[in-house]
Amino acid sequence: MGPSATNPVKSIEAMFTIVEALKELDGAGVTELADHLELPKSTIHNYLATLEQEEYVVKEGTTYRVGLRFLDLGAYARDQVEMFEVAKPELEHLASETGELANLLVEEHGKGSYLYRTRGEMAVQVKGHVGTRAPLHSTGLGKAILAHLPEERVEAIVDHHGMPASTPETITDRDELFDELKRIRDRGFAFDDEERLRGLRCVAAPILANDDVVGAISVSGPTNRLRDTRYREELPQKLLEVQNVIELNVTYS
Repeated sequence: MGPSATNPVKSIEAMFTIVEALKELDGAGVTELADHLELPKSTIHNYLATLEQEEYVVKEGTTYRVGLRFLDLGAYARDQVEMFEVAKPELEHLASETGELANLLVEEHGKGSYLYRTRGEMAVQVKGHVGTRAPLHSTGLGKAILAHLPEERVEAIVDHHGMPASTPETITDRDELFDELKRIRDRGFAFDDEERLRGLRCVAAPILANDDVVGAISVSGPTNRLRDTRYREELPQKLLEVQNVIELNVTYS
């Protein structure tokens, strides 16, 4: 959730609550939504009918689903991020060269949003898609971004979103997080050692433009392949090479 509005419009809050519930439930009928949200069925029906009229939801029998019109908005939002077009071919090359999953993430409202993901020949099928949002403290990508934000901004993000554990390896202590962010700044890249998903490791690097962090890139793979020298030295070196190209193009294009 973003900054609190002074005078929030309750009907808009309710509409997005219903849309988010449709996503969470993978589609639902009026009764199921009403029970899930503890709202009157008549209220749910009126919102769904309006959303269907505006083509933001579709109705299949008695089940409502999120419509593809949201995809149009999402694609438009992604295209507004200049770095996307710059980073895309570089990440595709990185994925092809490493055989693993390459990712691009940006920060918005204190959370990470995956802007692009591309798979190499051996890449694992991990849960998540373009647009998926993730806590910043529990991913290599997010930590790479946090390491280059002002300390007061990091404090505000932690205050607002907390530090929930995704796995037993997730950093959940504030002091430990700030120690980790210093190490990331010192070496120039971040590690995610099963902190977001069990069995998955990640190496991530920030993308800076005029000393401001605008996103982060990473390579992810299973622990049996991302280990020893490949994990600690080879992949970080490849990632930093790609980082350099993207930063130059973002800064001077």
